[in-house]
Amino acid sequence: MRVAFEEYDGNVSDLVGYKKLDMHMIFDIKMGENFRRKARLVADGHKTDSPATITYSSVVSHDSVRIALTIAALNDLKVLACDILNAYLTAPCREKFWCTAGPELGSDRGKTMIVVRALYGLKSSGAAFRAFLAEHLSDIGFAPTLADADMWMRPAIREDGFKYWEYVLCYVDDLLVISDDPTRIMKSIQSKFSLKDDKMEKPENYLGADMSEMYNAEGDLCWAMSSNKYCQSLVKNVEADLEKKGIRLPSKCFIPLSSGYRPEMDCTAELKAQGIQRYQEIIGQLRWAIELGRVDILLETSLMSQHLALPREGHQEQAFHIVGYLKSHRKMRILFDSGYPKVKESWFMEYDWFDFYKDAKEALPPNMPEARGNDVILTCFVDAGHANYQKDRRSQTGILIFVNKAPIYCYSKRQNTVETSTFGAEFCAFKIAVEMIEALRYKLRMFGIPIDGAANVYCDNEAVYKNTYLYQNQY
Repeated sequence: MRVAFEEYDGNVSDLVGYKKLDMHMIFDIKMGENFRRKARLVADGHKTDSPATITYSSVVSHDSVRIALTIAALNDLKVLACDILNAYLTAPCREKFWCTAGPELGSDRGKTMIVVRALYGLKSSGAAFRAFLAEHLSDIGFAPTLADADMWMRPAIREDGFKYWEYVLCYVDDLLVISDDPTRIMKSIQSKFSLKDDKMEKPENYLGADMSEMYNAEGDLCWAMSSNKYCQSLVKNVEADLEKKGIRLPSKCFIPLSSGYRPEMDCTAELKAQGIQRYQEIIGQLRWAIELGRVDILLETSLMSQHLALPREGHQEQAFHIVGYLKSHRKMRILFDSGYPKVKESWFMEYDWFDFYKDAKEALPPNMPEARGNDVILTCFVDAGHANYQKDRRSQTGILIFVNKAPIYCYSKRQNTVETSTFGAEFCAFKIAVEMIEALRYKLRMFGIPIDGAANVYCDNEAVYKNTYLYQNQY
């Protein structure tokens, strides 16, 4: 604790630009770590003015994590994870504060101290730590990708001459390292930062998801992600809340929503303030479960999310129904399969649009890094439910995009416009899909990942396909 402060012998009035900082101690018991007791001195940052500069620490996006795990399996790379110990306290403080030492500083009690480290609780500590970590990653040869500033890359070559990229993914103080020899990179990081329990191991849990390795159909070892523990905790918390009111979760939930239920047509009584908060909390937890891999409740959660501002009793019952579905469908995981999809070219008919679009070609980023490693194939499935929303006849778009056989993007959202035909609804959905493919292709290229040809897009409307064939074929 003493390292975060520097003793000041002069008069406080001479500290120009410095402000007095209040602090307090917090105590917690870490339930998932054998009831480890933890105490920390925290600054009262809520009492301080907000700095003019950025105050938060950015984090790697979830789709970047999915891409990285897929590429690790595709190029036969190893993955290690670590957690930086007392991360914020490693970085210098960006703000000017002084304080009077309390009893927690022992013999220094009562002395005037200048805060020299980014204390937990200060508004700028997150940004200070990120900048400090970024400086060290740059020193050891890594550079941030332009598509995701928290995914760092460095060129490497195996002994057999195979060229690939090494990656470091940063989620504040949680790091994933992907390389043929990740231990070497971990030791470079450890030279500057202390790691929690000095652990450098394969990830077993990342951002609340359970991580594991499993074999795909081709016998290749790939990474898989599961939200089992998170969903069990979600179910347990909801059940405990309902038990206080003498209510139980619905049973026999074979599908996420009750058959035939239309949330927009629900006319039950509006929830009170406490019920609204509970409903919003459950929907928020379900959204996070989707981020961790429960794509099977994506559509239903999207439909229920449209009523967050003014939910009704029927909406709350259906939210409990989704939780009941999770309870009865527990063991599910999502595999980031690096295998290549089997596509028969005979399934598709080619149309000659050269006379109309002879100069059409994909716009490549001018500053993209060298493509290294094995190439990938993009596959997209897109559909729309015409006039799915009965109240205003708006349609629902559904999109799944794969890198090889690994699901990277899942999307379900009500369209902004009212379309008078199935063609119009699916054309709008196709437009969104193409934009998402463009974004993904840009990200892959900026990660230095080679792409094999155009994306294969599957839909069930021939008119839409014919009207967008050449445009989507660029991507």
